[in-house]
Amino acid sequence: MRNPFKKAPKDLPSEPVLIPVVPAQPSTGTPIAQQPINGQPSGLKPKKSVKKIITWTVAAIITFCVASGLTAFLWFNIQIAPLGTDKQKLIVVKVDPGSTPKQIGQLLQGHSVIRSGLAFDIYTRISGKRGELQAGTYRLSPADSTPQIVDHLVKGDVDQFSITFLPGATVKQDRQVLIDAGYNPLEIDLALADTYDSPLFANKPKAADLEGYIYGETYNFTAGTSVSDILKRTFTQFYSVLTANDIIAGMKAQGLNLYQGITLASIVQKEIGSPASTTPTTDQKQVAQVFYSRLNAGMNLGSDVTYQYIADKLGVARDPNLDSPYNTRRYAGLPPGPISAPGITALKAVAAPATTDYLFFLSGDDNVTYFAHTDAEHQANIKAHCAIKCSSL
Repeated sequence: MRNPFKKAPKDLPSEPVLIPVVPAQPSTGTPIAQQPINGQPSGLKPKKSVKKIITWTVAAIITFCVASGLTAFLWFNIQIAPLGTDKQKLIVVKVDPGSTPKQIGQLLQGHSVIRSGLAFDIYTRISGKRGELQAGTYRLSPADSTPQIVDHLVKGDVDQFSITFLPGATVKQDRQVLIDAGYNPLEIDLALADTYDSPLFANKPKAADLEGYIYGETYNFTAGTSVSDILKRTFTQFYSVLTANDIIAGMKAQGLNLYQGITLASIVQKEIGSPASTTPTTDQKQVAQVFYSRLNAGMNLGSDVTYQYIADKLGVARDPNLDSPYNTRRYAGLPPGPISAPGITALKAVAAPATTDYLFFLSGDDNVTYFAHTDAEHQANIKAHCAIKCSSL
């Protein structure tokens, strides 16, 4: 009996359908768990690869850290090393109260005392001296390392310092002394160009510079003393020497005002130099006498040191025929102003010259001074004692 609920299939194929049978492939021996899924590896192998990646990453990070640390270490040690080698060079630096270590480091770097303000700041941290730095005015050497500079600032080394100006020095040479003492060239130049109120400058022309007025001596100052105050100290000392030894009165007795007397003394200074004592030598007094005699006779002074001075100042060759009022071989009378800072013995010699009547002198090859009354005697002295020194004259 036919089942009334069973429906006959529709559209059955008229012929039987053949289903292909795929033959089994030979086993590769690869566990199913390790076979690729969707073209990606699966199973245990990916775990080993991740391990290698992590290992190499950690190794790279460690290597980077070590290399960075080494680089930082080398940089730091280079930056805290001394900036220079000249221990004689000192730089004046004023550390204001309330300055932070970072600001102090930048200040020192800006003054070319240290290599790096950052390294200075770091050093104060790791040394534990960050809160011990003291304000004040210091004279610091670029030849000191950053740790040494920090020690100076911790100790508050603001003691006195000395400056020595030499007798016979020029303003140019004195300027270099101030630079070597750590002063800024611009500050020095401004101070040298300034005007000063002192009886020392009586008769000094307004246009004249300070040549001859920076008295040669050793002076002590506290750090922070300005160039102007240093110069004022030398002027005070100079005038004190003049008054204590009646030098101004002596110059006046010889017919010279103070400016003229200093000018003549500067020539004597360069011709003969300074003895160790404060008593003028016979040579100094006789050279002063020669110059007075020539001035009174209307003769040129004929002093080689005058044309040498102006040649050096102008930066030209030392020519005896150089056309300049400073060249007393060519021009009569005193030069326009001093050619150096005279010492006390040269000043005394001009204030109280010898009573001899020589008209000529020369410094021989043996450094002995030879005097003569006549040109014939002078020429004989040149031939006998000045074959080398006088050969270019």
